[in-house]
Amino acid sequence: MKPSADKLCRVLDYRFAEPLLLQQALTHRSADAVNNERLEFLGDAILGLVIADLLYQRFPDIGEGMLSRARATLVKGETLAMLARQLALGDYMILGSGELKSGGHRRDSILAGMLEAIIGAIYIDGGIEPARHVIGGLYRVTLQDFSADDITKDPKTRLQEYLQARQLPLPQYEVTAISGYEHEQMFSVQCRIAGIAGAGAGQGGNRRRAEQQAAQQMLEILMQQQNGG
Repeated sequence: MKPSADKLCRVLDYRFAEPLLLQQALTHRSADAVNNERLEFLGDAILGLVIADLLYQRFPDIGEGMLSRARATLVKGETLAMLARQLALGDYMILGSGELKSGGHRRDSILAGMLEAIIGAIYIDGGIEPARHVIGGLYRVTLQDFSADDITKDPKTRLQEYLQARQLPLPQYEVTAISGYEHEQMFSVQCRIAGIAGAGAGQGGNRRRAEQQAAQQMLEILMQQQNGG
């Protein structure tokens, strides 16, 4: 049984005036002719605009090239899929039977596209300011400690440097599951640090991608603990 969309709205901190827009955003093309593909297209553009604006304001001394790389890092499919998992979007998806059987609710591309579709739906429903508010909330922790160095360093490198600077143990990565057919396997990885509560979790089409997601989530856990969250 799927959870109520009201719960998702509370997590997003947005209430739809037209709930059917949210339903469409959660509907994959495998399930219905009325699906989220057009909303995904729109949401991708809105997300890029808002992230560009946030980076422009945050880094006044960084040039265009580095800003473009930073935006690409923040809006890439892996980052969006990670954020989608934090929202448990897989629990709300409306998928066709084929995608359900093949584990579509865990696939990065579907998760990322669905998050973009939700952003597009919010824009149509309420305009740019609500969309900006929701995006800011989704990226709050990620942007809070985002630095110029982050533009060129991947999450595993950043996590290792964060831990070394504080003389903490290095992370341990463990593959917890491998699912799917050989040509489209999905790796699940956990990242743990001795003495630190919680674990970062990641999924991806290969082990490296899953480890990067797990490292990013572990970084966010550390930041929340550091800030008293």
